[in-house]
Amino acid sequence: MISLTDSQKIGMGLTGFGVFFLFFGMILFFDKALLAIGNILFVAGLAFVIGLERTFRFFFQKHKMKATSFFLGGVFVVLIGWPIIGVVLEIYGFFLLFRGFFPVVVGFIRRIPVLGSILNLPFISAYVDKVGENNT
Repeated sequence: MISLTDSQKIGMGLTGFGVFFLFFGMILFFDKALLAIGNILFVAGLAFVIGLERTFRFFFQKHKMKATSFFLGGVFVVLIGWPIIGVVLEIYGFFLLFRGFFPVVVGFIRRIPVLGSILNLPFISAYVDKVGENNT
């Protein structure tokens, strides 16, 4: 089992609540307040989990500046009160930022009994493998 420090445990909780509030805010027709709380909790939780310095290094790498601009710009747009546009910007930035992790996630999901059999269907498998090759 992986041992976590107390700050990492707090970060996992903050990140989890952030994802919950983001999801709940979208379910409730892009509620500005819930989305804003979710954004703040998600980014704060990420900083707690991997540390403040590593968070800055992750977001502000030269090759990730476009993705960071979209993600943090989306957070700002949500905070000023335009939730739909902000969420679209955030989602685009999120996929650009974390696209390197998607092949790992797909590999993990393929080991789950029901979801793995769905991902191994020929037409889905070809698409998932092609997307995974483009991200590495």
